[in-house]
Amino acid sequence: MTSDFARNLLIEQLSPRYGEGEAKAITRIVFEDVFDHGRAFEEARFEAILPRLIAGEPLQYVLGEADFFGLKFKVNPAVLIPRQETEELVAWVLESLKDFSPLSAPAVLDIGLGSGCIGIALKKKRPGIQLFGLEKSPAALDIAFENARRILNIPISQYPSIQLLQGDILNLADWAKFPPLDIVVSNPPYIPHSEKSIVPEHVIDHEPALALFVEDADPLLFYGVIADFSLEKLRPGGMLFFECNEFNSTKVASLLQEKGFSNVQLRKDLSGAERMVKGLNTF
Repeated sequence: MTSDFARNLLIEQLSPRYGEGEAKAITRIVFEDVFDHGRAFEEARFEAILPRLIAGEPLQYVLGEADFFGLKFKVNPAVLIPRQETEELVAWVLESLKDFSPLSAPAVLDIGLGSGCIGIALKKKRPGIQLFGLEKSPAALDIAFENARRILNIPISQYPSIQLLQGDILNLADWAKFPPLDIVVSNPPYIPHSEKSIVPEHVIDHEPALALFVEDADPLLFYGVIADFSLEKLRPGGMLFFECNEFNSTKVASLLQEKGFSNVQLRKDLSGAERMVKGLNTF
């Protein structure tokens, strides 16, 4: 099998599921990242990849990595696949970190680490921050540790400005694990189970439900608890950032205002949807 034949075969096989445009995009990434534009084509490797992609397994899980903020993160079904919208949240946090002196070491907590893409990207771009992370899933936490080691190029044991911890933000006892903070950022579960039918099939089948769904009775559960935690832990002038469902972002903003956050802002993503919220702790 030649690389050109394999390329055309992959497009042909993926087009019924994804459409020709998306099938070509997936094929391009496979041949760039795995086969060096076809120069290092291996038929056995291709035959191992092909049925997984045809079955609808996300490309990032098949390749074992995802691009995020110019960095390559290891991913597997224990963690969500990092998405472009979350890159925009990281950019907003970095923009706000400019308010802190370059000589300071702001304490930043990423709640619901997953792959660690938010916190690790922030640490890579602003090495002086103290990075804390909280993740409920031990399997996801393992991935975050590996990404920190790979991307930051220093063993975690030798990097005292990083603390990635296992725990559950809904467990108030876990709040004591953290010191006073300057920034809290989170992309928490926000899809009610009742909206499962509108979630793409490949997401339902492959990505971790723990990181996606929240009970219908209280779809803003995590936002409310994290806001309360942040009021307790953020220093005066500290900032809370959320990624949101575009259909509940205004409710999240109102929730922060009701709890006493000031200068609450909504920000749109590149597609024009309001997907990010920021609040300032003035207490």
